[in-house]
Amino acid sequence: MNVAFVIFEAAMLSLCSICTGWHLFHLFQLESYQLPGYRKSLLRNPVENIGITLIPFAVGLVLTLFRVPRLLVLLAVMAASGLLFVRFRSVKMKKPFNVTERVKRFLLVHFGVSFCLELIFLPFSAILGYLLVGAESAILMLVATCAQPIEKKIANGFIEDAKRRLDRMPDLIKIGITGSYGKTSTKFFLREILSIRYRVLATPASFNTPMGVTRVIREQLMPSHEVFIAEMGARHVGDIKELCDIVHPQIGLLTSVGPQHLDTFGSIEAIRDTKNELIESLPEGGTAIFARDNGICDSLYERCRLMEKYESDSIFHAENIECGPWGTRFKLVKNDTGDSVTCETRLLGEHAISNLLLCCTTASLLGMTMKEIASGIRLCHPIEHRLQLLESSGGISIIDDAFNSNPAGASAALRVLKDFPGRRIVVTPGMVELGAQEAELNRRFGSEMASSADIVFLVGPRHCEPIAAGLREAGFPEANLHICRNLEESTTLLNRIMRAGDVVLYENDLPDNYNENG
Repeated sequence: MNVAFVIFEAAMLSLCSICTGWHLFHLFQLESYQLPGYRKSLLRNPVENIGITLIPFAVGLVLTLFRVPRLLVLLAVMAASGLLFVRFRSVKMKKPFNVTERVKRFLLVHFGVSFCLELIFLPFSAILGYLLVGAESAILMLVATCAQPIEKKIANGFIEDAKRRLDRMPDLIKIGITGSYGKTSTKFFLREILSIRYRVLATPASFNTPMGVTRVIREQLMPSHEVFIAEMGARHVGDIKELCDIVHPQIGLLTSVGPQHLDTFGSIEAIRDTKNELIESLPEGGTAIFARDNGICDSLYERCRLMEKYESDSIFHAENIECGPWGTRFKLVKNDTGDSVTCETRLLGEHAISNLLLCCTTASLLGMTMKEIASGIRLCHPIEHRLQLLESSGGISIIDDAFNSNPAGASAALRVLKDFPGRRIVVTPGMVELGAQEAELNRRFGSEMASSADIVFLVGPRHCEPIAAGLREAGFPEANLHICRNLEESTTLLNRIMRAGDVVLYENDLPDNYNENG
Protein backbone atom coordinates (compact mmCIF):
# COMPACT_ATOMS: atom_id res chain seq x y z
CA MET A 1 0.00 0.00 0.00
CA ASN A 2 1.30 3.45 -0.95
CA VAL A 3 2.21 5.23 2.30
CA ALA A 4 1.85 8.68 0.75
CA PHE A 5 -1.69 7.83 -0.42
CA VAL A 6 -2.67 6.57 3.05
CA ILE A 7 -1.44 9.82 4.60
CA PHE A 8 -3.36 11.82 2.00
CA GLU A 9 -6.46 9.66 2.52
CA ALA A 10 -6.24 10.08 6.30
CA ALA A 11 -6.00 13.86 5.95
CA MET A 12 -8.97 14.04 3.58
CA LEU A 13 -11.13 11.78 5.72
CA SER A 14 -10.26 13.90 8.77
CA LEU A 15 -11.58 16.93 6.90
CA CYS A 16 -14.65 14.88 5.95
CA SER A 17 -15.29 14.21 9.66
CA ILE A 18 -15.29 17.95 10.33
CA CYS A 19 -17.67 18.64 7.44
CA THR A 20 -19.97 15.77 8.40
CA GLY A 21 -20.07 16.85 12.03
CA TRP A 22 -20.48 20.60 11.51
CA HIS A 23 -24.00 20.59 12.97
CA LEU A 24 -22.71 18.55 15.93
CA PHE A 25 -20.14 21.25 16.71
CA HIS A 26 -23.07 23.69 16.79
CA LEU A 27 -24.98 21.46 19.22
CA PHE A 28 -21.86 21.26 21.40
CA GLN A 29 -21.60 25.06 21.44
CA LEU A 30 -25.31 25.47 22.22
CA GLU A 31 -24.77 23.23 25.25
CA SER A 32 -21.91 25.49 26.45
CA TYR A 33 -19.36 22.80 25.52
CA GLN A 34 -20.75 20.47 28.18
CA LEU A 35 -20.76 16.78 27.19
CA PRO A 36 -23.82 15.74 29.28
CA GLY A 37 -25.97 18.36 27.56
CA TYR A 38 -24.50 17.46 24.18
CA ARG A 39 -25.44 13.80 24.64
CA LYS A 40 -29.00 14.77 25.54
CA SER A 41 -29.22 16.99 22.45
CA LEU A 42 -28.08 14.10 20.26
CA LEU A 43 -30.82 11.83 21.55
CA ARG A 44 -33.63 14.38 21.15
CA ASN A 45 -33.47 13.83 17.40
CA PRO A 46 -31.17 10.87 16.71
CA VAL A 47 -32.08 10.58 13.03
CA GLU A 48 -31.08 14.17 12.23
CA ASN A 49 -28.15 14.39 14.64
CA ILE A 50 -26.61 10.91 14.37
CA GLY A 51 -28.22 9.05 11.48
CA ILE A 52 -27.39 11.67 8.87
CA THR A 53 -23.66 11.45 9.67
CA LEU A 54 -23.70 7.82 8.47
CA ILE A 55 -24.33 8.90 4.87
CA PRO A 56 -20.63 9.31 3.92
CA PHE A 57 -19.87 5.93 5.51
CA ALA A 58 -22.74 4.30 3.58
CA VAL A 59 -21.44 5.81 0.33
CA GLY A 60 -17.93 4.50 1.03
CA LEU A 61 -19.19 1.07 2.06
CA VAL A 62 -21.41 0.53 -0.99
CA LEU A 63 -18.79 1.70 -3.51
CA THR A 64 -16.11 -0.42 -1.86
CA LEU A 65 -18.31 -3.52 -2.03
CA PHE A 66 -18.78 -2.84 -5.74
CA ARG A 67 -14.98 -2.72 -6.07
CA VAL A 68 -14.83 0.90 -7.19
CA PRO A 69 -11.19 2.17 -7.18
CA ARG A 70 -10.18 3.49 -3.77
CA LEU A 71 -9.39 7.00 -5.00
CA LEU A 72 -12.84 7.32 -6.56
CA VAL A 73 -14.44 6.06 -3.35
CA LEU A 74 -12.50 8.69 -1.39
CA LEU A 75 -13.71 11.40 -3.77
CA ALA A 76 -17.31 10.19 -3.38
CA VAL A 77 -17.05 10.23 0.42
CA MET A 78 -15.58 13.72 0.25
CA ALA A 79 -18.45 14.83 -1.99
CA ALA A 80 -21.07 13.38 0.38
CA SER A 81 -19.43 15.09 3.36
CA GLY A 82 -19.19 18.36 1.46
CA LEU A 83 -22.89 18.24 0.57
CA LEU A 84 -23.78 17.67 4.22
CA PHE A 85 -21.61 20.63 5.19
CA VAL A 86 -23.37 22.86 2.65
CA ARG A 87 -26.74 21.61 3.90
CA PHE A 88 -25.91 22.41 7.52
CA ARG A 89 -24.56 25.84 6.63
CA SER A 90 -27.71 26.72 4.67
CA VAL A 91 -30.11 25.97 7.54
CA LYS A 92 -31.20 29.17 9.26
CA MET A 93 -30.61 28.95 13.00
CA LYS A 94 -31.97 31.16 15.78
CA LYS A 95 -28.48 31.24 17.29
CA PRO A 96 -25.93 30.80 14.49
CA PHE A 97 -22.78 28.76 15.00
CA ASN A 98 -20.06 31.18 16.09
CA VAL A 99 -16.58 30.11 15.02
CA THR A 100 -14.76 31.55 18.03
CA GLU A 101 -11.09 31.14 18.90
CA ARG A 102 -12.14 28.23 21.11
CA VAL A 103 -13.91 26.57 18.19
CA LYS A 104 -10.83 27.05 16.00
CA ARG A 105 -8.66 25.36 18.62
CA PHE A 106 -11.22 22.57 18.91
CA LEU A 107 -11.25 22.02 15.14
CA LEU A 108 -7.45 21.84 15.13
CA VAL A 109 -7.44 19.23 17.91
CA HIS A 110 -10.26 17.40 16.12
CA PHE A 111 -8.25 17.19 12.92
CA GLY A 112 -5.22 15.89 14.82
CA VAL A 113 -7.18 13.19 16.68
CA SER A 114 -9.08 12.12 13.56
CA PHE A 115 -5.89 12.03 11.52
CA CYS A 116 -4.15 9.77 14.06
CA LEU A 117 -7.14 7.41 14.22
CA GLU A 118 -7.37 7.25 10.43
CA LEU A 119 -3.67 6.35 10.19
CA ILE A 120 -4.31 3.50 12.64
CA PHE A 121 -7.42 2.14 10.89
CA LEU A 122 -6.79 2.70 7.18
CA PRO A 123 -3.94 0.15 6.82
CA PHE A 124 -6.35 -2.54 8.02
CA SER A 125 -9.37 -1.51 5.91
CA ALA A 126 -10.57 1.54 4.04
CA ILE A 127 -14.08 0.77 5.28
CA LEU A 128 -12.91 1.33 8.86
CA GLY A 129 -11.63 4.73 7.78
CA TYR A 130 -15.04 5.63 6.34
CA LEU A 131 -16.68 4.32 9.51
CA LEU A 132 -14.75 6.88 11.55
CA VAL A 133 -16.35 9.62 9.46
CA GLY A 134 -19.79 8.15 10.16
CA ALA A 135 -19.04 7.89 13.88
CA GLU A 136 -18.50 11.65 14.18
CA SER A 137 -20.98 12.04 17.05
CA ALA A 138 -18.78 9.79 19.19
CA ILE A 139 -15.49 11.16 17.83
CA LEU A 140 -16.53 14.65 18.94
CA MET A 141 -16.87 13.43 22.53
CA LEU A 142 -13.39 11.91 22.37
CA VAL A 143 -11.96 15.15 20.97
CA ALA A 144 -13.73 17.22 23.64
CA THR A 145 -12.13 15.08 26.32
CA CYS A 146 -8.69 15.51 24.73
CA ALA A 147 -9.15 19.28 24.38
CA GLN A 148 -10.43 19.85 27.92
CA PRO A 149 -7.00 20.27 29.64
CA ILE A 150 -5.97 22.83 27.00
CA GLU A 151 -9.19 24.83 27.36
CA LYS A 152 -9.03 24.68 31.16
CA LYS A 153 -5.53 26.14 31.16
CA ILE A 154 -6.47 28.92 28.75
CA ALA A 155 -9.65 29.74 30.70
CA ASN A 156 -7.76 29.89 34.00
CA GLY A 157 -5.31 32.36 32.48
CA PHE A 158 -8.16 34.68 31.41
CA ILE A 159 -9.87 34.35 34.82
CA GLU A 160 -6.70 35.21 36.73
CA ASP A 161 -6.24 38.30 34.53
CA ALA A 162 -9.83 39.38 35.28
CA LYS A 163 -9.24 38.95 39.02
CA ARG A 164 -6.12 41.13 38.82
CA ARG A 165 -8.09 43.86 37.05
CA LEU A 166 -10.72 43.82 39.80
CA ASP A 167 -8.04 43.85 42.51
CA ARG A 168 -6.66 47.08 41.02
CA MET A 169 -10.06 48.74 41.68
CA PRO A 170 -10.59 48.37 45.46
CA ASP A 171 -13.29 51.08 45.57
CA LEU A 172 -15.41 49.43 42.89
CA ILE A 173 -18.90 48.48 44.14
CA LYS A 174 -19.47 44.90 42.95
CA ILE A 175 -23.01 43.54 42.79
CA GLY A 176 -24.00 39.97 41.99
CA ILE A 177 -27.49 39.05 40.79
CA THR A 178 -28.87 35.55 40.50
CA GLY A 179 -32.21 33.75 40.56
CA SER A 180 -34.21 31.22 38.61
CA TYR A 181 -36.13 33.98 36.82
CA GLY A 182 -35.83 37.71 36.35
CA LYS A 183 -32.09 38.12 36.87
CA THR A 184 -31.37 39.59 33.43
CA SER A 185 -34.25 42.07 33.64
CA THR A 186 -33.33 43.04 37.21
CA LYS A 187 -29.73 43.59 36.16
CA PHE A 188 -30.73 46.05 33.45
CA PHE A 189 -33.29 47.81 35.67
CA LEU A 190 -30.63 48.25 38.36
CA ARG A 191 -28.17 49.57 35.80
CA GLU A 192 -30.65 52.22 34.62
CA ILE A 193 -31.51 53.33 38.15
CA LEU A 194 -27.94 53.46 39.47
CA SER A 195 -26.73 55.24 36.32
CA ILE A 196 -28.57 58.37 37.52
CA ARG A 197 -25.79 58.81 40.10
CA TYR A 198 -22.99 56.34 39.30
CA ARG A 199 -20.91 55.20 36.34
CA VAL A 200 -22.15 51.64 35.94
CA LEU A 201 -20.98 48.62 33.95
CA ALA A 202 -23.33 45.63 33.76
CA THR A 203 -22.65 42.40 31.96
CA PRO A 204 -24.50 42.56 28.62
CA ALA A 205 -27.32 40.28 27.43
CA SER A 206 -27.05 36.90 29.15
CA PHE A 207 -23.30 37.02 29.79
CA ASN A 208 -23.67 35.06 33.03
CA THR A 209 -21.06 32.31 32.81
CA PRO A 210 -17.49 32.41 34.18
CA MET A 211 -15.99 33.05 30.75
CA GLY A 212 -18.73 35.54 29.81
CA VAL A 213 -18.21 37.60 32.98
CA THR A 214 -14.43 37.30 32.61
CA ARG A 215 -14.60 38.62 29.08
CA VAL A 216 -16.64 41.65 30.17
CA ILE A 217 -14.15 42.47 32.94
CA ARG A 218 -11.15 42.16 30.64
CA GLU A 219 -12.64 44.03 27.68
CA GLN A 220 -15.08 46.61 29.10
CA LEU A 221 -14.27 47.45 32.73
CA MET A 222 -12.60 50.87 32.94
CA PRO A 223 -10.95 52.68 35.90
CA SER A 224 -13.74 55.27 35.71
CA HIS A 225 -16.46 52.74 36.52
CA GLU A 226 -17.87 52.98 40.03
CA VAL A 227 -20.29 50.03 40.01
CA PHE A 228 -19.99 46.61 38.36
CA ILE A 229 -23.12 44.45 38.11
CA ALA A 230 -22.57 40.77 37.29
CA GLU A 231 -25.44 38.49 36.36
CA MET A 232 -24.73 34.98 37.62
CA GLY A 233 -26.34 32.03 35.86
CA ALA A 234 -26.20 28.36 36.83
CA ARG A 235 -27.10 24.96 35.48
CA HIS A 236 -25.09 22.88 37.95
CA VAL A 237 -24.32 22.95 41.67
CA GLY A 238 -21.22 25.11 42.26
CA ASP A 239 -21.69 27.37 39.22
CA ILE A 240 -22.58 30.45 41.30
CA LYS A 241 -19.69 29.91 43.69
CA GLU A 242 -17.30 29.76 40.73
CA LEU A 243 -18.59 33.15 39.56
CA CYS A 244 -18.36 34.63 43.05
CA ASP A 245 -14.75 33.48 43.30
CA ILE A 246 -14.05 35.69 40.27
CA VAL A 247 -16.12 38.79 41.13
CA HIS A 248 -16.19 38.74 44.97
CA PRO A 249 -19.40 40.84 45.16
CA GLN A 250 -20.17 42.93 48.25
CA ILE A 251 -23.89 43.08 47.45
CA GLY A 252 -26.00 40.10 46.38
CA LEU A 253 -29.54 40.16 44.91
CA LEU A 254 -31.66 37.00 44.77
CA THR A 255 -34.60 37.47 42.40
CA SER A 256 -36.34 34.10 42.70
CA VAL A 257 -35.93 30.37 43.19
CA GLY A 258 -38.06 27.95 41.20
CA PRO A 259 -38.15 24.98 38.83
CA GLN A 260 -35.76 25.87 36.02
CA HIS A 261 -32.94 23.72 34.59
CA LEU A 262 -34.31 20.80 36.59
CA ASP A 263 -32.85 18.46 33.97
CA THR A 264 -29.34 19.37 35.15
CA PHE A 265 -29.99 20.25 38.81
CA GLY A 266 -32.22 17.27 39.51
CA SER A 267 -34.21 18.83 42.37
CA ILE A 268 -35.57 22.14 43.61
CA GLU A 269 -33.38 21.75 46.71
CA ALA A 270 -30.25 21.70 44.52
CA ILE A 271 -31.46 24.84 42.74
CA ARG A 272 -32.11 26.54 46.10
CA ASP A 273 -28.66 25.71 47.46
CA THR A 274 -26.92 26.77 44.26
CA LYS A 275 -28.65 30.16 44.13
CA ASN A 276 -27.82 30.65 47.79
CA GLU A 277 -24.12 30.28 46.95
CA LEU A 278 -24.21 33.99 46.08
CA ILE A 279 -25.42 34.91 49.57
CA GLU A 280 -22.96 32.56 51.25
CA SER A 281 -20.09 34.06 49.24
CA LEU A 282 -20.73 37.61 50.45
CA PRO A 283 -18.16 39.02 52.91
CA GLU A 284 -18.99 39.49 56.59
CA GLY A 285 -19.87 43.15 56.00
CA GLY A 286 -21.76 42.41 52.77
CA THR A 287 -25.39 43.11 51.94
CA ALA A 288 -27.96 40.54 50.85
CA ILE A 289 -31.28 41.52 49.25
CA PHE A 290 -34.01 38.92 48.66
CA ALA A 291 -37.20 38.97 46.63
CA ARG A 292 -40.25 38.34 48.80
CA ASP A 293 -41.96 35.29 47.33
CA ASN A 294 -43.73 33.69 50.30
CA GLY A 295 -41.57 30.65 49.60
CA ILE A 296 -37.94 29.70 49.13
CA CYS A 297 -36.53 33.24 49.00
CA ASP A 298 -38.21 34.03 52.32
CA SER A 299 -36.70 30.92 53.90
CA LEU A 300 -33.24 31.84 52.57
CA TYR A 301 -33.67 35.32 54.05
CA GLU A 302 -34.34 33.76 57.44
CA ARG A 303 -31.30 31.49 57.05
CA CYS A 304 -28.96 34.36 56.08
CA ARG A 305 -26.57 35.29 58.91
CA LEU A 306 -25.46 38.68 57.56
CA MET A 307 -26.30 41.75 59.60
CA GLU A 308 -27.18 43.69 56.46
CA LYS A 309 -30.00 41.69 54.92
CA TYR A 310 -33.20 42.98 53.37
CA GLU A 311 -36.27 41.78 51.55
CA SER A 312 -37.58 43.63 48.52
CA ASP A 313 -40.24 45.41 50.61
CA SER A 314 -38.05 46.13 53.67
CA ILE A 315 -37.47 49.78 52.73
CA PHE A 316 -40.17 50.54 50.13
CA HIS A 317 -43.51 49.23 49.04
CA ALA A 318 -45.67 50.00 46.01
CA GLU A 319 -49.20 51.41 46.11
CA ASN A 320 -51.85 52.35 43.53
CA ILE A 321 -50.44 50.02 40.88
CA GLU A 322 -51.96 50.53 37.43
CA CYS A 323 -51.09 48.23 34.52
CA GLY A 324 -52.06 48.28 30.88
CA PRO A 325 -50.77 48.01 27.33
CA TRP A 326 -49.02 51.35 27.87
CA GLY A 327 -46.90 50.07 30.78
CA THR A 328 -47.07 50.31 34.58
CA ARG A 329 -47.62 53.21 36.97
CA PHE A 330 -47.35 53.06 40.78
CA LYS A 331 -46.53 55.06 43.90
CA LEU A 332 -43.23 54.18 45.59
CA VAL A 333 -43.64 54.63 49.36
CA LYS A 334 -40.85 54.62 51.96
CA ASN A 335 -41.91 52.43 54.86
CA ASP A 336 -40.43 54.38 57.79
CA THR A 337 -41.39 57.93 56.78
CA GLY A 338 -44.35 57.50 54.45
CA ASP A 339 -42.65 59.67 51.83
CA SER A 340 -43.75 58.77 48.33
CA VAL A 341 -43.01 59.44 44.68
CA THR A 342 -44.96 58.53 41.55
CA CYS A 343 -43.12 56.15 39.21
CA GLU A 344 -43.89 55.36 35.58
CA THR A 345 -42.32 52.78 33.31
CA ARG A 346 -42.95 51.09 29.99
CA LEU A 347 -42.60 47.68 31.67
CA LEU A 348 -45.65 45.44 31.20
CA GLY A 349 -47.36 43.81 34.16
CA GLU A 350 -47.56 44.04 37.92
CA HIS A 351 -44.98 41.25 38.34
CA ALA A 352 -42.25 43.73 37.28
CA ILE A 353 -42.81 45.68 40.52
CA SER A 354 -41.09 42.98 42.59
CA ASN A 355 -37.88 43.22 40.59
CA LEU A 356 -38.05 47.01 40.62
CA LEU A 357 -38.36 47.01 44.42
CA LEU A 358 -35.18 44.93 44.64
CA CYS A 359 -33.44 47.61 42.58
CA CYS A 360 -34.96 50.47 44.60
CA THR A 361 -33.74 48.87 47.83
CA THR A 362 -30.23 48.51 46.41
CA ALA A 363 -30.20 52.10 45.15
CA SER A 364 -31.39 53.45 48.50
CA LEU A 365 -28.67 51.53 50.35
CA LEU A 366 -26.16 53.12 47.98
CA GLY A 367 -27.37 56.59 48.95
CA MET A 368 -29.76 57.49 46.14
CA THR A 369 -32.79 59.70 46.81
CA MET A 370 -36.36 58.73 45.97
CA LYS A 371 -36.41 61.37 43.24
CA GLU A 372 -33.29 59.89 41.67
CA ILE A 373 -34.75 56.40 41.92
CA ALA A 374 -37.98 57.52 40.21
CA SER A 375 -35.93 59.09 37.41
CA GLY A 376 -34.10 55.81 36.94
CA ILE A 377 -37.34 53.79 36.89
CA ARG A 378 -38.59 56.04 34.09
CA LEU A 379 -35.61 54.88 32.02
CA CYS A 380 -36.41 51.19 32.50
CA HIS A 381 -37.89 49.49 29.47
CA PRO A 382 -38.70 45.88 28.52
CA ILE A 383 -35.66 43.75 27.76
CA GLU A 384 -35.53 42.24 24.28
CA HIS A 385 -37.69 39.10 24.03
CA ARG A 386 -38.93 39.52 27.61
CA LEU A 387 -42.50 40.84 27.54
CA GLN A 388 -41.48 43.36 24.90
CA LEU A 389 -44.36 45.16 23.20
CA LEU A 390 -43.49 45.51 19.52
CA GLU A 391 -44.88 48.00 17.04
CA SER A 392 -46.93 46.36 14.32
CA SER A 393 -49.09 47.36 11.40
CA GLY A 394 -52.78 46.83 10.91
CA GLY A 395 -53.80 47.54 14.50
CA ILE A 396 -52.27 44.29 15.81
CA SER A 397 -50.27 44.19 19.07
CA ILE A 398 -47.31 41.81 19.40
CA ILE A 399 -45.93 40.81 22.81
CA ASP A 400 -42.52 39.20 22.41
CA ASP A 401 -41.77 36.96 25.40
CA ALA A 402 -39.71 34.52 23.37
CA PHE A 403 -36.75 34.20 25.73
CA ASN A 404 -36.56 30.74 27.31
CA SER A 405 -39.75 30.46 29.32
CA ASN A 406 -40.33 29.17 32.84
CA PRO A 407 -43.46 28.50 34.91
CA ALA A 408 -43.42 31.83 36.79
CA GLY A 409 -42.59 33.84 33.67
CA ALA A 410 -45.26 32.08 31.62
CA SER A 411 -47.91 32.80 34.25
CA ALA A 412 -46.85 36.46 34.37
CA ALA A 413 -47.06 36.71 30.58
CA LEU A 414 -50.59 35.27 30.58
CA ARG A 415 -51.65 37.81 33.23
CA VAL A 416 -50.24 40.61 31.06
CA LEU A 417 -52.16 39.24 28.09
CA LYS A 418 -55.41 39.58 30.04
CA ASP A 419 -54.82 43.35 30.33
CA PHE A 420 -55.16 43.73 26.55
CA PRO A 421 -58.50 44.20 24.78
CA GLY A 422 -59.42 42.31 21.61
CA ARG A 423 -58.82 38.71 20.61
CA ARG A 424 -55.91 37.23 22.54
CA ILE A 425 -53.68 34.79 20.66
CA VAL A 426 -50.81 32.71 22.06
CA VAL A 427 -48.03 31.13 20.00
CA THR A 428 -45.80 28.80 22.01
CA PRO A 429 -43.69 25.62 21.87
CA GLY A 430 -43.95 25.27 25.64
CA MET A 431 -41.23 25.08 28.28
CA VAL A 432 -38.06 22.96 28.37
CA GLU A 433 -35.21 22.02 30.74
CA LEU A 434 -37.68 21.15 33.51
CA GLY A 435 -36.58 17.54 34.02
CA ALA A 436 -39.12 14.98 35.20
CA GLN A 437 -41.66 17.73 35.96
CA GLU A 438 -41.65 19.11 32.42
CA ALA A 439 -44.77 17.35 31.16
CA GLU A 440 -46.81 18.23 34.27
CA LEU A 441 -45.70 21.88 34.28
CA ASN A 442 -46.54 22.20 30.59
CA ARG A 443 -49.96 20.63 31.23
CA ARG A 444 -50.61 23.27 33.94
CA PHE A 445 -49.40 25.92 31.50
CA GLY A 446 -52.04 24.76 29.02
CA SER A 447 -54.74 24.75 31.67
CA GLU A 448 -53.87 28.30 32.74
CA MET A 449 -53.68 29.43 29.12
CA ALA A 450 -57.28 28.36 28.53
CA SER A 451 -58.59 31.26 30.63
CA SER A 452 -56.26 33.85 29.08
CA ALA A 453 -56.32 33.12 25.34
CA ASP A 454 -58.97 32.96 22.65
CA ILE A 455 -56.78 31.23 20.06
CA VAL A 456 -53.68 29.07 20.64
CA PHE A 457 -50.95 27.92 18.25
CA LEU A 458 -48.75 25.12 19.64
CA VAL A 459 -45.44 24.63 17.84
CA GLY A 460 -44.07 21.07 17.89
CA PRO A 461 -46.61 18.21 18.04
CA ARG A 462 -44.55 15.90 20.28
CA HIS A 463 -43.36 18.40 22.85
CA CYS A 464 -46.70 20.23 23.04
CA GLU A 465 -48.85 17.18 23.83
CA PRO A 466 -49.07 18.04 27.57
CA ILE A 467 -50.04 21.67 26.80
CA ALA A 468 -52.79 20.51 24.44
CA ALA A 469 -54.02 18.10 27.14
CA GLY A 470 -54.16 20.92 29.68
CA LEU A 471 -56.09 23.16 27.30
CA ARG A 472 -58.62 20.43 26.54
CA GLU A 473 -59.05 19.55 30.23
CA ALA A 474 -59.87 23.21 30.88
CA GLY A 475 -62.53 23.18 28.16
CA PHE A 476 -60.67 25.20 25.53
CA PRO A 477 -62.51 25.07 22.17
CA GLU A 478 -60.87 22.52 19.87
CA ALA A 479 -61.62 24.71 16.85
CA ASN A 480 -59.38 27.45 18.31
CA LEU A 481 -56.44 25.12 18.98
CA HIS A 482 -53.88 24.79 16.17
CA ILE A 483 -50.97 22.35 16.45
CA CYS A 484 -48.17 23.12 14.00
CA ARG A 485 -44.98 21.32 13.00
CA ASN A 486 -42.81 24.43 13.17
CA LEU A 487 -42.87 28.19 13.62
CA GLU A 488 -43.13 28.82 9.88
CA GLU A 489 -46.35 26.81 9.65
CA SER A 490 -47.84 28.64 12.64
CA THR A 491 -46.93 32.01 11.09
CA THR A 492 -48.66 31.09 7.83
CA LEU A 493 -51.86 30.08 9.64
CA LEU A 494 -51.69 33.09 11.95
CA ASN A 495 -51.42 35.52 9.06
CA ARG A 496 -54.63 34.09 7.62
CA ILE A 497 -56.75 34.77 10.69
CA MET A 498 -55.28 37.94 12.26
CA ARG A 499 -57.31 41.11 12.18
CA ALA A 500 -57.15 44.61 13.63
CA GLY A 501 -57.43 44.67 17.41
CA ASP A 502 -55.78 41.28 17.96
CA VAL A 503 -52.92 40.85 20.43
CA VAL A 504 -50.42 38.03 19.84
CA LEU A 505 -48.20 36.69 22.64
CA TYR A 506 -45.11 34.77 21.53
CA GLU A 507 -44.27 32.77 24.64
CA ASN A 508 -40.89 31.04 24.49
CA ASP A 509 -38.84 30.15 21.45
CA LEU A 510 -37.10 26.79 21.70
CA PRO A 511 -33.34 26.85 21.20
CA ASP A 512 -32.03 25.09 18.09
CA ASN A 513 -31.03 21.98 20.06
CA TYR A 514 -34.72 21.42 21.02
CA ASN A 515 -36.28 21.84 17.59
CA GLU A 516 -38.51 19.11 16.20
CA ASN A 517 -37.59 18.45 12.59
CA GLY A 518 -40.06 17.28 10.03
